[in-house]
Amino acid sequence: MSGQGAIMLAECTVVVPTIGRPSLGVLLDALAAAPGQRPAELVVVDDRPDGPPLDVDRPGLPPVRVVRTGGGGPARARNLGWRVARTPWIAFLDDDVVPDADWYERLAQDLTGLPADVAGSQGRVRVPLPEERRPTDWERGTAGLATSSWITADLAYRRGALAAVGGFDERFPRAFREDSDLALRVMDTGGRLVRGERWITHPVRPTDRWVSLRVQAGNADDVLMRRLHGPTWRERADAAVGRRPRHLAVTTAGLAAVGLAAARRPRAAVAAALAWAAGTAEFAWVRIVPGPRDRAEVTTMALTSAAIPPLATWHFLRGAVQHRRVTPWRGLPDLVLFDRDGTLVRDYPYNGDPELVKPVPGAEEAVDALRARGVRVGVVSNQSGVARGIITREQVDACMARLDELLGPFETIQVCPHGPEDGCTCRKPAPGMVKTACAELDVDPARTVVIGDIGADVEAAAAAGAVGIIMPTPVTRKQEVAAAPRRAQTLTAAVGDVLAGRW
Repeated sequence: MSGQGAIMLAECTVVVPTIGRPSLGVLLDALAAAPGQRPAELVVVDDRPDGPPLDVDRPGLPPVRVVRTGGGGPARARNLGWRVARTPWIAFLDDDVVPDADWYERLAQDLTGLPADVAGSQGRVRVPLPEERRPTDWERGTAGLATSSWITADLAYRRGALAAVGGFDERFPRAFREDSDLALRVMDTGGRLVRGERWITHPVRPTDRWVSLRVQAGNADDVLMRRLHGPTWRERADAAVGRRPRHLAVTTAGLAAVGLAAARRPRAAVAAALAWAAGTAEFAWVRIVPGPRDRAEVTTMALTSAAIPPLATWHFLRGAVQHRRVTPWRGLPDLVLFDRDGTLVRDYPYNGDPELVKPVPGAEEAVDALRARGVRVGVVSNQSGVARGIITREQVDACMARLDELLGPFETIQVCPHGPEDGCTCRKPAPGMVKTACAELDVDPARTVVIGDIGADVEAAAAAGAVGIIMPTPVTRKQEVAAAPRRAQTLTAAVGDVLAGRW
């Protein structure tokens, strides 16, 4: 591999979300055995609700880190993966694919020299189908991945592009449409998505005969896509139209047949029943003809073809109700900065004693909740006691060290030792500390939240281009609370709002 390619891989993290399927081991074995330079890190995101640690150790892998979501779903798992990474590029791989032997080398070539307006590069997918017979309905559906656009089975994004749009929309609860939604939002910012020359193999995952019923839940996700991206979203996402209008017609005919029979209108009931039967038979035939046509497949297609139309209609209607007031996805901020005294710890004016650093109720849980979702955390604190000669900078540093010991680690700690009359640019409500923290961590201030207990915290956030949340305490003036655009009664509530996307 060229030196330029090696540098590019050093700027890339591979993220693999997983629910612990056996296929994960196959993927890791392939990555361990492949020749060439390794990326900076491999982040395996364990999306199981619980269970023993995953067996991911293999000689030949890049440095591996395992993080856990507790079972938040594929969108949240991918978000946690890219948020904990620190490289400019994030390459997503699904846990049921097998990369070609030259995948590392091809990935480096695909990413090297891309123009700045290219936000992502998709790999190429092959789906092996049986040679000795025609593929089943499930196998044909999986084969569609080979021509799908912007699927994250193998897709590398610039980390900055992900941060700019808040990553994957976690309102998509399953591995369906969440990748298309992300691609559309990234392209809406002016970013281009391109296809690379690296290849993966996506085997057809073994499943049971009822899988086609379970995937009908995706009709609710289609409603969400329409709400978010308008009626032309399918054309933009290169998504097939599907049979939902026909499913609705067949379902309506079936319900009409039952209703008319109950109303003792036998002729009309028979007509509706015949329409239902004709629609169901046509649907089953369309699915049976291309397949192997053996007894098991024909039986499965016949049974599921009767159940799919009402299921698809039900999930569509459920989505229409669930997503009737949906708003654009904002995601989580990249950074949350806390004021120290009165916000994270009890306020002892001009405190220079580390023993008096006492976290407020819920502080540890709140900060840990942010870290668990991959949000970076820091502290911005005015310490004018240094300028006033009441405490020394060494005492301030000792108290900050104690804070870091109790609630850390914090990725940035900013302290202003100046007094109000010094005219510095760092003392809140000036934006200096917020801007410095963002610059130090390479975070956009617009993706930053500042939580504090007085108006100066909120004003510093606004001056820096960040979002401020005031958490009133007995020392907070009523005018400051009234002027704050966002407020929360406790630290726990403030962080809860942030994690819910209300910031």
